[in-house]
Amino acid sequence: MKPQPMINRRTFQKFSAGLLGAAWTSPLLASPSQFQLNYMLPSCMYGYSKLEEILPEAKKIGARHIDIWPKVHGDQREQIEAMGVERFAELLEANDVKLGCITQYKLGPFGLQSEMPLAKQFGCPLMITGGAGPKDAKGPELKKAVAAFIEKMKPHLEIAEENGVTIAIENHANNLIDSPDSLRWLFELRPSKNLAIALAPYHLPQDGKQLAGLIRELGEGIQMFYAWQHGAGSHQPMPVEQQLLQMPGRGPLDFQPLLEALAEVKYQGWTEVFMHPFPRGIPILPTIAETTAEIVRGRDYLSQCVSKLNKGN
Repeated sequence: MKPQPMINRRTFQKFSAGLLGAAWTSPLLASPSQFQLNYMLPSCMYGYSKLEEILPEAKKIGARHIDIWPKVHGDQREQIEAMGVERFAELLEANDVKLGCITQYKLGPFGLQSEMPLAKQFGCPLMITGGAGPKDAKGPELKKAVAAFIEKMKPHLEIAEENGVTIAIENHANNLIDSPDSLRWLFELRPSKNLAIALAPYHLPQDGKQLAGLIRELGEGIQMFYAWQHGAGSHQPMPVEQQLLQMPGRGPLDFQPLLEALAEVKYQGWTEVFMHPFPRGIPILPTIAETTAEIVRGRDYLSQCVSKLNKGN
């Protein structure tokens, strides 16, 4: 994508006042003894809907940050390119929303440098992408492959650190980082906290106890938790009701043990109520209002789980 013009001084100062210091702090946190989730709204849940329509929805789900996706899942990154950073800054300010994450699978872990200026301008603390390397490595070969990937990441992590960005790798299917063991090696071998994990239960065995155990192992390495289960999958045509089984509280996965594990490790990263529609690029439900209502329903389910564990403390 072509370089964006810089935000003018007045707009930037007005927009960014206090942003960096508060980037990882949710205004919705309860007392220190009460565990809460810090929500972010993924733009791709609305398909190719306009940012002008999506941003007002963030506060309705209890989020103050937006995760911007490019095609094919969404096209909000391309919308920023078209409208320019000044207009995007105005929209964020008008809706009291901050840029919390840029998701970029197409660019990959070694291609994120072109997005760093945008992230720095808006105080965006997180980028998410997939790993890179052999997809079928096992055992000792897997450890070597993850170590080689991390070595290649080092210069990119230096640039990320200079720009105040953490790069989180999702355990995406058909990827070097797609299994519990690969996530363990990524966490153990990472040279910097600027390399983190975006944990997607959808791509892992749908066993609540196993997932909870993995969360306890990865602990502070997780910076994004997708509240997302496999359900009936997302790669073939099916009724919307079946697609929605990916959402928390609809499919068979019990999120209670996962949230208990997150509470135990004092998780401070982000949470996204998440799914993929089929085909990609459409909203998860036909209208903005219906999509937001479904995200709120998923959030309410998670809130019930959180309430149970807080009552037990």
